[in-house]
Amino acid sequence: MLPFDEDVAAAKRILHDGLPKQDDELLKVREQIQALDPDGHRFASVLRDTIDMLLNGETTGRYDWKTLFKTEKTHAGTLVEINLQREFKFADGLDMDYQIAGIDVDCKYSQQFGGWMIPPEAMGHICLFVWADDHKSRWSAGLFRVRDEWLNHGGNRDSKLTVKAEHRSRIMWLWRNADLPENVLLHMDPADREAVFASKSGQQRLNELFRRVQQRRIGRNVVRTVAQQKDYMKRVRGNGGSRSALRSEGILIMGDYDSHRRIAEQLGLPPSREGEFVSARVVAAQSHHSHLPRASIDSCDWVLATAEDPPETAPKLPAHTSLL
Repeated sequence: MLPFDEDVAAAKRILHDGLPKQDDELLKVREQIQALDPDGHRFASVLRDTIDMLLNGETTGRYDWKTLFKTEKTHAGTLVEINLQREFKFADGLDMDYQIAGIDVDCKYSQQFGGWMIPPEAMGHICLFVWADDHKSRWSAGLFRVRDEWLNHGGNRDSKLTVKAEHRSRIMWLWRNADLPENVLLHMDPADREAVFASKSGQQRLNELFRRVQQRRIGRNVVRTVAQQKDYMKRVRGNGGSRSALRSEGILIMGDYDSHRRIAEQLGLPPSREGEFVSARVVAAQSHHSHLPRASIDSCDWVLATAEDPPETAPKLPAHTSLL
């Protein structure tokens, strides 16, 4: 996830239209944030974790933002602000939320793009605008110098302001419409999701999840929501977990171990990131699999099974030091 160069170039041009100190301060804040998170993965993880924290799937079984109470959605902005500060260790601001590169910055999150609510006391300061949409699996973050003539003066009771649509081009985007780690339960086929939640057993629900959601990253919170048990990670591993239960069906469940990530990459699958899993049905490589990528596991070559391949017992995955 890289910043939009055209947006940055446009913002730089805007910075020279007579705004006091805006050019130096905005660029310094941008430089500091991107030095801490060059590809945006840390930022995206904070947003994923914050949404999952609100959903609280382990207790509630929820996976859809639309099922949150209004008060929970309202609390999202505060949690995003707190969790970003924890992740990046931003200092407390003098008048605003943070100090970044020694400059006061206010953090504003909106569930609706363009809906950032700016308090009057932020006038003249820099705002960090954040937006995420779990249904679209997209997020954005940008910097904006608050100026009165660029704002809508609405009639809300707390006198908060919004950016006029024609002035959103003045936002210096750090990342625009970047990929938000997928909420698998939200985006999977409804029939498959119904099958996953059909069982009263947390272990059986997890087994069904890894059967039906293959070759896609499955995050820790998805596992937690499906299992709804405090020992949910144990339910994935071998020795009675999904990994051993599905092995006879030819299904591998690769985690974030270095060795598992290598196997996933060799098979042409997305490797698991921290706290993630990727499942896939495999078979021992045969002559008709010559066009498929292969992974060497326990001195044998394995490939992703095709629809024509009958199930066969999957190999045991190696265990090495986790990336956690």
